[in-house]
Amino acid sequence: MSDPILPPLKPIPVKDRVSAYFVSPGRLDVLDGAFVVVDKNGVRKHIPVGSVTCLMLEPGTRVSHAAVTLASRVGCLLVWVGDSGVRLYSAGQPGGARADRLLYQAQLALDDQARLNVVRKMYELRFKEKPPDKRSVEQLRGIEGVRVRKMYELMARQYKVPWKSRNYDHTQWGSGDIPNRCLSAATACLYGICEASILAAGYAPAIGFIHTGKPQSFVYDIADLFKFDTVVPVAFRTAAQKPRDPERKVRLACRESFRQNKLLKRIIPAIDQVLAAGGLKPPKAHPEAVSVAIPNKENIGDAGHRG
Repeated sequence: MSDPILPPLKPIPVKDRVSAYFVSPGRLDVLDGAFVVVDKNGVRKHIPVGSVTCLMLEPGTRVSHAAVTLASRVGCLLVWVGDSGVRLYSAGQPGGARADRLLYQAQLALDDQARLNVVRKMYELRFKEKPPDKRSVEQLRGIEGVRVRKMYELMARQYKVPWKSRNYDHTQWGSGDIPNRCLSAATACLYGICEASILAAGYAPAIGFIHTGKPQSFVYDIADLFKFDTVVPVAFRTAAQKPRDPERKVRLACRESFRQNKLLKRIIPAIDQVLAAGGLKPPKAHPEAVSVAIPNKENIGDAGHRG
């Protein structure tokens, strides 16, 4: 009797996934058909890679070719980070496979009025009110900076946490105070799932509107929409508890916050909403463009997934 033929793997939408897992130390591999992390003693721990938005790989993690292949097929973003996720070294790219959306994003970023419209919508979503009229992008950034600093102060006062300013040295992680370490670890979690969502939606993490010039400029733009509703309260609440391992504590708390706030269901609609505010229509394909020779397979995942 022949073995049953299993259906091909297909990515599931980001909104139906768990947010993020941190992995360290160990070896990621595919053994007996399962995606596992193997520790130094040879003990396997199964990871449901198809239902995870991104895996944050800390120092001490090695990855096999089979593991990278499987993660790509199911649309799980692999992110190589420093201790506690505070520094990004590299990232896989299971999404971003929509040329029409990449061109649309670039068109909005290159048009001055469209970019301003997008920035104004981001401001409105973040602060729950429309921005002042007749303000440039630079002026809106200045207003935003003042409000953000004030929000940090209010949050610290609410949770009775000593607060000076948002400041840390990534080269000397242990030298930072507990609130800043908690904030850095928490925002790293948020950046990971935002980048995975941007790629899943078919857009480019580097093409930002408020932030520019960085590989994750658009990631920072989108993360800022949700930061003070999710990770910032979690970070100050954790800092107030003075835990022995604040980074691990805050990561677990962030994952629970993302679940309670249903964040993964909100990110891609928010991306579409802010880009639509630009007021431009997606560009059409050039008449001389070569048409698709082999149609894309039917996909139950998001628009940017390659699977």
